[in-house]
Amino acid sequence: MSTPETPMTSPLPVDVKAGTDYWWCACGRSAKQPFCDGSHRGTGFEPVKYTAAHDGKVWFCGCKRSARAPLCDGTHNRL
Repeated sequence: MSTPETPMTSPLPVDVKAGTDYWWCACGRSAKQPFCDGSHRGTGFEPVKYTAAHDGKVWFCGCKRSARAPLCDGTHNRL
């Protein structure tokens, strides 16, 4: 699999806590979007670690094509 699946064409807002690690799903197969549930096994994709710098809301990429992964860069608007 060279292209990830596209589970949605919008970003996912998540309230994060400073210093906490989050594992973003890069393959698009996880049932727990935007986070990894291990569904990537055997796909060649690996989850991406995101460590929150501050408490607050961040927008995780839902289309799996952001150049700023794991955060949204608006790429979903061009799909």
